[in-house]
Amino acid sequence: MKAPTQRLIYPGAALATVAAGLSVRFAPLGLPWVVMKYGGSALWAVMIYWMLRLVWPRSGAVLLALVAGAIATLVEFTRLYHPAWLDAFRASLAGAVLLGRYFSVRNIAAYWLAIAAGALLDACVIRRAGNRALLES
Repeated sequence: MKAPTQRLIYPGAALATVAAGLSVRFAPLGLPWVVMKYGGSALWAVMIYWMLRLVWPRSGAVLLALVAGAIATLVEFTRLYHPAWLDAFRASLAGAVLLGRYFSVRNIAAYWLAIAAGALLDACVIRRAGNRALLES
């Protein structure tokens, strides 16, 4: 994929994912609780994948998915650690959105499934379209 196109697609994907995640979690969309809870978590994890794609644009989707999944899982496990300063941050809106408050194995499953879907979208649609554009130019 051409560098200028890449510089636009992945930040756009990250911003769109953040907007979708905040909307799913906080906007009064009338969504079922399970979609609000795990949809927001899943989109948070996909955002990690997009950010890694920005940092390492030439890495393979599988490698980035594994790193994103490991980061998301590590963040989930930090919820088992409860120093007062970290709990105070988690009590804020920013802390709840960035780190979450409560440990959940179901969140980990949602992270990995969403990251796999994001990596598949990246590998099969975004990067393939970029490669086609390079061949045609």
